[in-house]
Amino acid sequence: MDWSHLPTLLIGAALVVLLIYAITLYNQLVNIKHAVSRAWANIDVLLRQRHDELPKLVEACRQYMQYEQSTLEQVISARNAVSQARDQADLRRLGQAETALRSGLGQLFALAEGYPELQASASFQHLQQRISGLESGIADRRELYNAAVNINNVRIEQFPDVLIARLFSFRSAELLQFSEAEKADVDLRQLFS
Repeated sequence: MDWSHLPTLLIGAALVVLLIYAITLYNQLVNIKHAVSRAWANIDVLLRQRHDELPKLVEACRQYMQYEQSTLEQVISARNAVSQARDQADLRRLGQAETALRSGLGQLFALAEGYPELQASASFQHLQQRISGLESGIADRRELYNAAVNINNVRIEQFPDVLIARLFSFRSAELLQFSEAEKADVDLRQLFS
């Protein structure tokens, strides 16, 4: 047996193992990147559904709430801002627009309490439940999206993943965050004054 080829075989085997490891890391990073995209697509579906439902809610309210025009306009304006930010995939603006929309919806639902005919309307009740369900779904999917973003961002910064990530230009993703106003308690006295 000729032992002179052993170092060459060992180096070749080490290179094959290293190549397989690099391919595995690359494939994992691709999978994580697509998980972020999939999580965003899930949020986008719910945002579009809510976008389509809001005009129906505003119209149902408009029939009863003639004196609350500014609140109705605030909801529509915030709806449009969410749509623009979503279309441009601008997560910072989307978070701000979502905060404004949720605030406007909170005011709208609080003001609706003062209109018994509106509260009794089957159309309003259906739309209110539908939009509340969509809001819950958006919150859940936002949590999943942010978890996927966090996994992506950590992996592309960890060694040795960072070597593959830089080589193939993997990018960090932005978390979807809402402003502090979204987390604050609602001042019901202010809404009814």
